[in-house]
Amino acid sequence: MLNSFEQFMIDQDIIGFFPEPVTLKSGRLSHFYVNWRQASVDAWSLEQTSQFLLAYLKELPIEFDTLFGVAEGATKLSVITALKWAAEQEGFEKGSHVIAMGRGKPKAHGAPEDRYFIGMPRGRTFVIEDTATTGISLIQTIKSLQEWGVQVVCALSLTDRMEKSDDGLSVEEAVRKECQVPYLTMAKATKLLPLAFQKKSGEGYIKEALTIEFEKHGVEPLRW
Repeated sequence: MLNSFEQFMIDQDIIGFFPEPVTLKSGRLSHFYVNWRQASVDAWSLEQTSQFLLAYLKELPIEFDTLFGVAEGATKLSVITALKWAAEQEGFEKGSHVIAMGRGKPKAHGAPEDRYFIGMPRGRTFVIEDTATTGISLIQTIKSLQEWGVQVVCALSLTDRMEKSDDGLSVEEAVRKECQVPYLTMAKATKLLPLAFQKKSGEGYIKEALTIEFEKHGVEPLRW
């Protein structure tokens, strides 16, 4: 049974299919996508996503001081959610919280923290990613923050494609190994793909191609 966030993803067509495989950012060929871009462009969809993220964070037994989005896919979501979260905290006032954001490209001049950040994370930092495939971008972001002395307490993706890296690790395993940071996800592709396939009345050859894809790269098999 889907929770409300998973149903939101299905309704918003966050997951879809390619008739012919395309090369992902990770370099792999795939017949499906997890794309939060349109949901981050539309004001209503972005606000709804922020509400889901905020509710999820409130349920976690993890204390944090700052939210930080992986550039650039999760940047807007993290900024909006961080502002909502901060406004609800006791002692919220001028100077009490920072809205952190990394620069896609460092400035050529200025103080080091200003060259790389528009608001450097402060205190215990929770890193947000929109879609995790093998975790490369997420791990790079966490390591960069750690090099700056930022205390990263947890990493979270809105959606995990549930694929293994070339060395056979899931995103959760890779993040823990490379960064010594716990990792969570709000939705798994292996649960959502069969439902998205049914909604879109997908072709049989796509179903077969996805089954093979997950047999090769999946953390777990697809169950249709």
